[in-house]
Amino acid sequence: QVQLVESGGGSVQAGDSLTLSCAATGSIVRYNMAWFRHAPAKERIFVVGSSWDGNGTNYADSLCGRFEITRDNTKETLVLQMNNLKPKDTAGYYCAGRTGRATTPQTYEYRDWGQGTQGTVSS
Repeated sequence: QVQLVESGGGSVQAGDSLTLSCAATGSIVRYNMAWFRHAPAKERIFVVGSSWDGNGTNYADSLCGRFEITRDNTKETLVLQMNNLKPKDTAGYYCAGRTGRATTPQTYEYRDWGQGTQGTVSS
């Protein structure tokens, strides 16, 4: 089990960028890592996942290439670079980890979660 702590959220204008970080206490070498987001009155949804073996990175189709995930297993960190932000991207962003073969978009498949960091985009 790993402890996950997100940081980097904030309030920005449409078109700006945000860089979110997820720091893990414990090794994530064997972990499939993902970012989810949770907007008010909506379900928590999958944003992007990175498989433990580096062979798979999966993005939600709705992102249109605006977000990028990177991971550094030596520093136990996961980064989400969000560009050209839109008001609809406003949400709490959560880092999650799971063991197993690959990432998955299902929230219930992830055992370890951070507390989240808020990203707010104004028009």
